[in-house]
Amino acid sequence: MNQTLTPGRVRADVAELLGCEPAEITPEENLFDRGLDSMRMMILVERWRAAGAASLEFPDLAECPELGHWTALLTGDGA
Repeated sequence: MNQTLTPGRVRADVAELLGCEPAEITPEENLFDRGLDSMRMMILVERWRAAGAASLEFPDLAECPELGHWTALLTGDGA
């Protein structure tokens, strides 16, 4: 579990790049359908690597583009 990356931080980072409020994103929503593209996803990868998820790779996020999956992957917690 990464101490820097909390479920709230993951949600806020995603919402910032989507231009919406964090509460608007459901854990099971497909973030590609919501408007997230590969360039924004790379921004998240780099941001989260800098915050301590050093082994995070683009495919880790792309294989299941849902907030709940990403939160569990990064923090060991559910969304």
